[in-house]
Amino acid sequence: MLAPKRAHFIGGIVICVVGAVCFSTKAIFVKLAFRDSTVDVPTLLALRMIFSLPFFAIFAFAHSSKQANVKFNRRQWASVAFIGCLGYYISSLLDFTGLQYVSAGIERLILFIYPTLVLLMSALLFKERITLRQWAAVVITYSGLALAFISEASFQTAQTDNFYWGSFLILACAVTYAGYIVGSGKLIPMVGAAKFNSYAMSFASVAVLIHFYFISNQSLFNVSPTVYLYSALMAILSTVIPSYLVVEGIKRIGSNNAAIAGSIGPVSTIFQAYIFLGESVSWIQILGTVLILAGVMLISVRRGVVGAVGD
Repeated sequence: MLAPKRAHFIGGIVICVVGAVCFSTKAIFVKLAFRDSTVDVPTLLALRMIFSLPFFAIFAFAHSSKQANVKFNRRQWASVAFIGCLGYYISSLLDFTGLQYVSAGIERLILFIYPTLVLLMSALLFKERITLRQWAAVVITYSGLALAFISEASFQTAQTDNFYWGSFLILACAVTYAGYIVGSGKLIPMVGAAKFNSYAMSFASVAVLIHFYFISNQSLFNVSPTVYLYSALMAILSTVIPSYLVVEGIKRIGSNNAAIAGSIGPVSTIFQAYIFLGESVSWIQILGTVLILAGVMLISVRRGVVGAVGD
């Protein structure tokens, strides 16, 4: 029988792995929705947030109702709203748009360079010193991305002229999500991880719906059942559940171990894309994936940069 502490730790590992795998299904649902319907990006994104918002709103209210709750000041309210919209409104919009032109596998590999972007942003904004080991991790990560990207580009450009544009949008998503991680890293110690997640996601959901209202003529009540199904699954399995699983996992095992467990995300996406979308997997892409994971882990276990890209 496992000792309580060991069982608690193993439970944390399992929670982080499940959270990372759930996050990784988001790209699969997006690609399936685009494949099986004529839904556009604003509609799909709005439906995802409509199904997500009630959960986040309830959790936000529950946290605010606790006796130990620390109320936000005006600056914290503004910061949580801005960071939440950056990470789950702007990033999601860029990501969903880019996924129209690139495979789910390459999307996840590009997004997974965000810890190196966090490192560079922290050095630029907060004058944090980058060590030789961290520079080596950056080189390894981008070498892996270059390998995977070249392999994918040779195949994708034969099918679409927008592969490079889609890749640029995914890269922009990685940059905005890295900004979300940097900003949330400053706010979470002050307001608490679960409370921050609930309010940040609520603000992002509202921003997405406002965006949809002003730019789309599509009715959200006149969409195919298939789109509703994919949107609901994406909201619950790829957004709500993993966002809280990762927070709980970090509480149990710490950010370093959570970062290692979360590295299963890109691998999970690649194999799910192979199974559900019929996307090819080359040995060069696998080698690139290994290098990206190695570089990210080299940084993550040192700095405690953690998270599964959910956007």
